[in-house]
Amino acid sequence: MTRSRPGNPKARTLGAELRKAREEAGIGVRELARILGCAHAWVTRSEAGTRIATPEDVTAIAVALGISGVERERLVALAREDGGPNWLRAGIPGVHQELVTLIEYERTATFIAEVAPSLIPGLLQTPEYTRAVMTGLPQGEVETRLAMRASRRDILTRRKPPKFEAIILESALRTPIVEAESMVEQCRHLQKISDLPNVTIRVVESAPARWTPAHEGRFILFEFPKADPLVHLEHLGSAAFLSSPSVIATYAQALGTLRDMARTPDDSMEIIETCIAQHEETAE
Repeated sequence: MTRSRPGNPKARTLGAELRKAREEAGIGVRELARILGCAHAWVTRSEAGTRIATPEDVTAIAVALGISGVERERLVALAREDGGPNWLRAGIPGVHQELVTLIEYERTATFIAEVAPSLIPGLLQTPEYTRAVMTGLPQGEVETRLAMRASRRDILTRRKPPKFEAIILESALRTPIVEAESMVEQCRHLQKISDLPNVTIRVVESAPARWTPAHEGRFILFEFPKADPLVHLEHLGSAAFLSSPSVIATYAQALGTLRDMARTPDDSMEIIETCIAQHEETAE
């Protein structure tokens, strides 16, 4: 069994879930601490993942917040999961469970880098592009995801936003995930958002064809002011959160390699302009 340690991905994920549940219940940290008969720092550290919330802790918090039934069972089950520095969540069942942790990481990060070999990074997607990516999901879930994605994009323009770097393969810009007019809109959105001082977009050219670390798949690297870095991997039926120093070093090296292989931000905008021309020609 891999024991959970304070600050590891599972502890931070559980903390994010508890924080969201408390906020949805409309209860402040000090009020929850009063109900539980504990110091408010205990609540704060549990929500930050800097202490391990046990299944008994989670049960007590759920009762205090009025959470019952399936949701309480889900949170307690999460508290029981083994959690090492590299944590795999298999079979993520839905919007809430899938996105709460990402939203928390994006909210608290000072730097986010996303490597996108086949799709435009989520924080840079237009609504129409996002909708196309979610084809096949139930309609109600699609609308919920669209709303959550829109709120996530706001972190790039908030007060004291994180630095965001996107490395995109040229093929992702040229592949018509949506109709040509919408691809034009998506590419123009990339040009516009690249004007933000905290956003950097680099494109890796498709030609001459060559292997890059991006061909191994999409990943997101998060850096935080008071916590260790994390890498997030998302697959069709699972997600992984990695934090062991050796693994982080591997992904940081891959990111550096891709920076060296990519075009400069200005040159990347020129590539995007050629992609716009391609999609405009298709639309005619």
